[in-house]
Amino acid sequence: MKFRVDRDVLADAVAWAARSLPVRPSAPVLAGLLIEASDEGLVLSTFDYETSARATLAADVSDEGKALVSGRLLADICRSLPNKPVDLALDGSRVSLTCGSSRFSLQTLPVDDYPTIPEMPAATGTVSSAAFAHAVAQAVTAAGRDDMLPVLTGVRVEIEGDTIALLATDRFRLSQRELTWNPGTPDASVAALVPAKVLGDTAKSLASGEEITIALSASGTGDGIIGFEGTGPGGVRRTTTRLLDGEFPKVRSLFPTEKVTVARIDRAELIDSIKRVSLVADRNTAVQLAFGDGQLTLDAGSGDDAQATESVPADIDGEELVTGFNPAFLLDGLGAIDEPVVELAFTQASKPVVISGTGDDAGDGGSFRYLLMPRRLLS
Repeated sequence: MKFRVDRDVLADAVAWAARSLPVRPSAPVLAGLLIEASDEGLVLSTFDYETSARATLAADVSDEGKALVSGRLLADICRSLPNKPVDLALDGSRVSLTCGSSRFSLQTLPVDDYPTIPEMPAATGTVSSAAFAHAVAQAVTAAGRDDMLPVLTGVRVEIEGDTIALLATDRFRLSQRELTWNPGTPDASVAALVPAKVLGDTAKSLASGEEITIALSASGTGDGIIGFEGTGPGGVRRTTTRLLDGEFPKVRSLFPTEKVTVARIDRAELIDSIKRVSLVADRNTAVQLAFGDGQLTLDAGSGDDAQATESVPADIDGEELVTGFNPAFLLDGLGAIDEPVVELAFTQASKPVVISGTGDDAGDGGSFRYLLMPRRLLS
């Protein structure tokens, strides 16, 4: 194997493929990055039995072949190289890399022990890369991080016709994001539970291209993987990941159909106020929100401890109420909204609040809603 490739193209592709390498691989070869050179160019791949990544890029290939080297080490080396063409060659059990006056020699890993990279399922449809990345970033806000509840660490992806719905919950909050896309068939109907971290990282990493192809089996399970394909500097990027097993809770019914109290508030002002007031709130205590008289009053702290209070103007329709929320969760929801004015809708003080942007339309035919459970207030 021997080839020459542009330094920036190689560095970007290696970094992209190596981003999902396991920190503590179950086998040494899973820390490797597979380099395959042919007349068609280069293919760089990683796979840990859960998530795969494959980047293709153009190169001047002199000799075909393949080699497996430490992915993180290669990424570190490529990132530090001077801005000159990179020559890479396989010599016995080592790979030599030359760039200008820089020379490296890397020990190879046994290629024959490397697992087979899974193939992409049949394409289900395409979606704008930027719109999908933004929608996923909003949806994963409410995803769980407790590995003891693996189902809640996923995002439920529901496809119905030309609409994609993304749902996530950690039991204390719930996010729902919808957007339009281009299905392969107009009556497409499929659902899958995708690991939230992988989905978020993948959508963000493919945002530079114009569109992303989503590949999912018709039943949403099948061989248990979902694939994403987009473009990056120098070529095509593909990634697959295994779907999560288990039944995602039926959360859509948690969004109330009625509104007893609705408050509309400047988002930036509200975020700043919550950040200031929550400075005196203990880790497991709520920030109190009192709605009435054309303003929202925030309070935190109690007794002999530090206390804080602040008010922000609010356009309130309906009954006055007092409630409380985890300030970090509240800020997460507000931070995921784009509109300058947010709407907080209640049925009663002891029930969840539904937070959304006023005129909530992200320009991609979709909307975002964030439901947050209240916290008990200290007396």
